[in-house]
Amino acid sequence: MKKPSKVVFINDKLENSFNSLKEDDFVKKSIIRAIHDLRENAFAGIQVPKKLIPKEYIKKYRINNLWKYDLPKGWRLLYTVTADNEVELISAILEWFNHKEYEKRMKY
Repeated sequence: MKKPSKVVFINDKLENSFNSLKEDDFVKKSIIRAIHDLRENAFAGIQVPKKLIPKEYIKKYRINNLWKYDLPKGWRLLYTVTADNEVELISAILEWFNHKEYEKRMKY
């Protein structure tokens, strides 16, 4: 069952990083596609098991769920799903990186 969501960046610094990417950058195009998919379905990614959520995310962002959205060429986008006071789902983008950096962050 699809659950639409509002998509946001977890902070201004991350949003600025996204906005600074060139329009023809495949990463930017891929993130735009991911944002479109997440607007249609907050659960379009793959849920990361709770025991594998990096402790720094729990400490820094106080999240209790983490989702991975696969981007082309082995890149990954990580996001969390939450709800606001009006019970609207929100997909908050935490980070994106290439596969090597993803493995380092997730300690694989």
